[in-house]
Amino acid sequence: MAILGLAGALAPAPDCRAQASSWPFALKSGETISYSVRWGLIPFVGSIEISAEEIGTGSAAVLRVTTRTSTSGLARSILSFDGRGESVYQERTGRLLSSSEWSAYRNKVVKNSLAFDYERRQAVYTDEIRPQKSKTIRMPAGDPSDLILALIQTRGWNLKLGDQRDALVVFEDQFFPLTIRAEETQFVITAMGVFRTLVLVPRMEKTPQIGIFKKGSTVRVWIETDDDLHLPVRFEVGFRFGSGVATLLEYTPPK
Repeated sequence: MAILGLAGALAPAPDCRAQASSWPFALKSGETISYSVRWGLIPFVGSIEISAEEIGTGSAAVLRVTTRTSTSGLARSILSFDGRGESVYQERTGRLLSSSEWSAYRNKVVKNSLAFDYERRQAVYTDEIRPQKSKTIRMPAGDPSDLILALIQTRGWNLKLGDQRDALVVFEDQFFPLTIRAEETQFVITAMGVFRTLVLVPRMEKTPQIGIFKKGSTVRVWIETDDDLHLPVRFEVGFRFGSGVATLLEYTPPK
Protein backbone atom coordinates (compact mmCIF):
# COMPACT_ATOMS: atom_id res chain seq x y z
CA MET A 1 0.00 0.00 0.00
CA ALA A 2 1.28 3.43 -0.91
CA ILE A 3 1.01 4.97 2.56
CA LEU A 4 2.80 1.96 4.02
CA GLY A 5 5.69 2.59 1.66
CA LEU A 6 5.99 6.19 2.77
CA ALA A 7 5.77 5.06 6.36
CA GLY A 8 9.08 3.38 5.86
CA ALA A 9 9.47 0.65 4.26
CA LEU A 10 -12.41 -6.95 -3.96
CA ALA A 11 -14.48 -8.83 -4.63
CA PRO A 12 -17.36 -8.84 -2.12
CA ALA A 13 -18.58 -11.89 -0.22
CA PRO A 14 -22.07 -13.14 -1.16
CA ASP A 15 -23.59 -12.21 2.22
CA CYS A 16 -23.00 -8.48 1.82
CA ARG A 17 -25.83 -6.17 2.83
CA ALA A 18 -25.36 -3.31 0.36
CA GLN A 19 -25.73 -3.45 -3.41
CA ALA A 20 -22.63 -3.06 -5.60
CA SER A 21 -22.13 -0.55 -8.37
CA SER A 22 -22.46 -1.91 -11.91
CA TRP A 23 -18.83 -0.93 -12.55
CA PRO A 24 -16.78 -3.49 -10.60
CA PHE A 25 -13.54 -1.50 -10.32
CA ALA A 26 -12.23 1.24 -8.06
CA LEU A 27 -11.67 3.69 -10.93
CA LYS A 28 -12.72 4.13 -14.55
CA SER A 29 -10.40 4.60 -17.51
CA GLY A 30 -8.89 8.08 -17.53
CA GLU A 31 -9.76 8.75 -13.91
CA THR A 32 -6.97 10.03 -11.64
CA ILE A 33 -6.99 10.80 -7.92
CA SER A 34 -4.03 12.55 -6.27
CA TYR A 35 -3.29 12.88 -2.56
CA SER A 36 -0.90 14.82 -0.37
CA VAL A 37 0.60 12.78 2.46
CA ARG A 38 1.54 13.79 5.98
CA TRP A 39 3.24 11.73 8.64
CA GLY A 40 2.40 12.50 12.25
CA LEU A 41 2.64 16.29 12.71
CA ILE A 42 4.70 16.80 9.54
CA PRO A 43 2.18 18.45 7.15
CA PHE A 44 3.55 17.40 3.74
CA VAL A 45 5.99 14.57 3.20
CA GLY A 46 4.97 13.35 -0.24
CA SER A 47 2.25 12.49 -2.72
CA ILE A 48 0.25 9.58 -4.08
CA GLU A 49 -1.30 9.47 -7.55
CA ILE A 50 -3.69 6.69 -8.59
CA SER A 51 -4.79 6.45 -12.23
CA ALA A 52 -6.64 3.96 -14.43
CA GLU A 53 -6.26 3.09 -18.12
CA GLU A 54 -8.29 0.69 -20.26
CA ILE A 55 -6.17 -1.53 -22.54
CA GLY A 56 -7.54 -3.68 -25.35
CA THR A 57 -11.11 -4.21 -26.48
CA GLY A 58 -13.88 -6.78 -26.21
CA SER A 59 -13.22 -9.89 -24.16
CA ALA A 60 -9.49 -9.09 -24.07
CA ALA A 61 -9.98 -5.68 -22.41
CA VAL A 62 -8.23 -5.06 -19.11
CA LEU A 63 -8.08 -2.12 -16.75
CA ARG A 64 -4.59 -1.18 -15.56
CA VAL A 65 -4.50 0.82 -12.33
CA THR A 66 -1.20 2.50 -11.49
CA THR A 67 -0.19 3.95 -8.13
CA ARG A 68 2.80 6.32 -7.94
CA THR A 69 4.23 7.38 -4.61
CA SER A 70 7.12 9.68 -3.70
CA THR A 71 8.46 11.90 -0.97
CA SER A 72 9.18 15.55 -1.71
CA GLY A 73 10.63 18.75 -0.30
CA LEU A 74 12.47 18.60 3.00
CA ALA A 75 11.14 15.11 3.66
CA ARG A 76 12.86 13.87 0.50
CA SER A 77 16.23 15.20 1.63
CA ILE A 78 15.82 13.13 4.79
CA LEU A 79 13.90 10.17 3.41
CA SER A 80 14.07 9.57 -0.33
CA PHE A 81 11.30 7.24 -1.43
CA ASP A 82 9.82 6.43 -4.85
CA GLY A 83 7.33 3.70 -5.55
CA ARG A 84 5.12 2.37 -8.32
CA GLY A 85 2.41 -0.25 -8.08
CA GLU A 86 0.39 -1.72 -10.92
CA SER A 87 -2.75 -3.85 -10.80
CA VAL A 88 -4.33 -5.37 -13.92
CA TYR A 89 -8.02 -6.34 -13.84
CA GLN A 90 -9.91 -8.35 -16.44
CA GLU A 91 -12.93 -6.28 -17.45
CA ARG A 92 -14.98 -9.29 -18.54
CA THR A 93 -14.89 -10.93 -15.11
CA GLY A 94 -13.77 -8.11 -12.78
CA ARG A 95 -10.94 -10.29 -11.51
CA LEU A 96 -7.45 -9.15 -10.57
CA LEU A 97 -5.06 -10.85 -13.01
CA SER A 98 -1.75 -9.55 -11.69
CA SER A 99 -0.21 -6.99 -9.41
CA SER A 100 3.34 -5.69 -9.14
CA GLU A 101 5.30 -3.33 -6.91
CA TRP A 102 8.55 -1.45 -7.27
CA SER A 103 10.02 0.91 -4.70
CA ALA A 104 13.36 2.45 -3.78
CA TYR A 105 13.95 3.58 -0.21
CA ARG A 106 17.45 4.67 0.81
CA ASN A 107 19.57 1.69 -0.23
CA LYS A 108 16.66 -0.76 -0.27
CA VAL A 109 14.94 -1.76 -3.51
CA VAL A 110 11.72 -3.78 -3.64
CA LYS A 111 10.51 -5.41 -6.84
CA ASN A 112 7.90 -8.14 -6.72
CA SER A 113 4.78 -9.35 -8.48
CA LEU A 114 1.79 -11.66 -8.10
CA ALA A 115 0.05 -13.59 -10.88
CA PHE A 116 -3.31 -15.21 -10.11
CA ASP A 117 -4.55 -18.60 -11.32
CA TYR A 118 -8.23 -18.87 -10.43
CA GLU A 119 -8.71 -22.38 -11.79
CA ARG A 120 -5.99 -23.77 -9.55
CA ARG A 121 -6.81 -21.26 -6.77
CA GLN A 122 -3.19 -20.23 -6.40
CA ALA A 123 -1.01 -17.15 -6.84
CA VAL A 124 2.60 -17.11 -7.98
CA TYR A 125 4.64 -14.60 -5.97
CA THR A 126 7.91 -13.52 -7.61
CA ASP A 127 10.54 -11.51 -5.74
CA GLU A 128 13.06 -10.27 -8.30
CA ILE A 129 15.45 -8.88 -5.69
CA ARG A 130 15.38 -11.92 -3.40
CA PRO A 131 14.48 -14.89 -5.63
CA GLN A 132 14.67 -17.28 -2.67
CA LYS A 133 11.48 -15.70 -1.33
CA SER A 134 9.50 -16.45 -4.50
CA LYS A 135 6.77 -19.02 -3.96
CA THR A 136 3.35 -20.32 -4.92
CA ILE A 137 0.57 -19.36 -2.51
CA ARG A 138 -2.75 -21.07 -1.96
CA MET A 139 -5.59 -18.57 -2.47
CA PRO A 140 -8.43 -18.43 0.06
CA ALA A 141 -12.03 -18.33 -1.09
CA GLY A 142 -13.09 -15.20 -2.95
CA ASP A 143 -11.58 -12.92 -5.58
CA PRO A 144 -8.82 -10.65 -4.22
CA SER A 145 -8.06 -7.01 -4.82
CA ASP A 146 -5.00 -4.88 -4.17
CA LEU A 147 -5.29 -3.33 -0.70
CA ILE A 148 -5.49 0.36 -1.57
CA LEU A 149 -7.77 -0.31 -4.55
CA ALA A 150 -10.07 -2.41 -2.39
CA LEU A 151 -10.48 0.59 -0.10
CA ILE A 152 -11.14 2.91 -3.05
CA GLN A 153 -13.60 0.41 -4.49
CA THR A 154 -15.83 0.97 -1.47
CA ARG A 155 -16.94 4.21 -3.15
CA GLY A 156 -19.24 2.09 -5.34
CA TRP A 157 -20.77 0.09 -2.51
CA ASN A 158 -23.29 2.74 -1.39
CA LEU A 159 -22.85 1.77 2.24
CA LYS A 160 -24.90 3.50 4.91
CA LEU A 161 -23.92 4.16 8.50
CA GLY A 162 -23.87 0.80 10.30
CA ASP A 163 -23.56 -1.27 7.10
CA GLN A 164 -20.76 -3.77 6.57
CA ARG A 165 -19.31 -5.79 3.74
CA ASP A 166 -16.57 -8.40 3.31
CA ALA A 167 -13.59 -8.20 0.95
CA LEU A 168 -10.52 -10.31 0.21
CA VAL A 169 -7.41 -8.15 0.00
CA VAL A 170 -3.85 -8.99 -1.01
CA PHE A 171 -0.74 -7.09 0.05
CA GLU A 172 2.68 -8.37 -1.01
CA ASP A 173 2.48 -12.15 -0.39
CA GLN A 174 -0.35 -12.18 2.17
CA PHE A 175 -4.13 -12.43 1.85
CA PHE A 176 -6.37 -10.57 4.29
CA PRO A 177 -10.07 -11.51 4.62
CA LEU A 178 -11.54 -8.20 5.79
CA THR A 179 -14.84 -6.97 7.11
CA ILE A 180 -15.31 -3.29 6.23
CA ARG A 181 -17.73 -1.37 8.44
CA ALA A 182 -19.26 2.09 8.04
CA GLU A 183 -18.68 3.40 11.55
CA GLU A 184 -19.21 7.18 11.63
CA THR A 185 -19.70 10.37 9.64
CA GLN A 186 -17.26 13.28 9.59
CA PHE A 187 -16.49 16.48 7.69
CA VAL A 188 -13.08 16.47 5.95
CA ILE A 189 -11.19 19.57 4.77
CA THR A 190 -9.19 19.06 1.55
CA ALA A 191 -7.53 21.19 -1.13
CA MET A 192 -10.73 20.71 -3.16
CA GLY A 193 -13.06 21.89 -0.42
CA VAL A 194 -14.94 20.51 2.57
CA PHE A 195 -16.71 17.17 2.21
CA ARG A 196 -19.27 15.29 4.25
CA THR A 197 -17.93 11.73 4.54
CA LEU A 198 -18.66 8.22 5.73
CA VAL A 199 -15.75 6.66 7.63
CA LEU A 200 -15.07 3.01 6.73
CA VAL A 201 -12.86 0.80 8.87
CA PRO A 202 -11.54 -2.59 7.62
CA ARG A 203 -10.68 -5.25 10.20
CA MET A 204 -9.80 -8.93 10.26
CA GLU A 205 -12.77 -10.20 12.24
CA LYS A 206 -13.17 -13.75 10.94
CA THR A 207 -9.54 -14.92 11.05
CA PRO A 208 -6.54 -14.22 13.31
CA GLN A 209 -5.04 -10.77 12.73
CA ILE A 210 -1.79 -10.68 10.78
CA GLY A 211 0.47 -8.12 9.13
CA ILE A 212 -0.70 -4.52 9.22
CA PHE A 213 -4.02 -5.54 10.78
CA LYS A 214 -2.45 -6.79 14.00
CA LYS A 215 -3.57 -5.21 17.24
CA GLY A 216 -2.21 -1.70 17.55
CA SER A 217 -2.56 -0.81 13.86
CA THR A 218 -5.55 0.90 12.25
CA VAL A 219 -6.68 1.54 8.68
CA ARG A 220 -9.47 3.96 7.74
CA VAL A 221 -10.90 5.50 4.58
CA TRP A 222 -13.23 8.51 4.29
CA ILE A 223 -15.75 8.33 1.39
CA GLU A 224 -17.49 11.60 0.50
CA THR A 225 -21.27 11.47 0.41
CA ASP A 226 -22.05 14.90 -1.11
CA ASP A 227 -22.53 13.59 -4.67
CA ASP A 228 -22.53 10.46 -6.82
CA LEU A 229 -18.74 10.45 -7.27
CA HIS A 230 -18.24 9.19 -3.71
CA LEU A 231 -14.57 10.12 -3.86
CA PRO A 232 -12.24 8.60 -1.26
CA VAL A 233 -11.02 11.89 0.17
CA ARG A 234 -8.75 10.56 2.91
CA PHE A 235 -6.86 7.43 3.96
CA GLU A 236 -5.12 6.71 7.24
CA VAL A 237 -2.75 3.95 8.25
CA GLY A 238 -1.93 4.13 11.94
CA PHE A 239 0.79 2.37 13.89
CA ARG A 240 1.85 2.53 17.50
CA PHE A 241 4.64 4.91 16.51
CA GLY A 242 2.55 7.28 14.36
CA SER A 243 0.08 7.62 11.49
CA GLY A 244 0.34 8.28 7.77
CA VAL A 245 -2.56 10.27 6.32
CA ALA A 246 -3.31 10.86 2.62
CA THR A 247 -5.76 13.69 1.82
CA LEU A 248 -7.37 14.49 -1.54
CA LEU A 249 -5.35 17.00 -3.58
CA GLU A 250 -6.64 16.79 -7.17
CA TYR A 251 -9.17 14.79 -9.16
CA THR A 252 -9.48 14.10 -12.89
CA PRO A 253 -12.78 12.51 -14.03
CA PRO A 254 -12.85 9.50 -16.40
CA LYS A 255 -12.85 9.90 -20.16
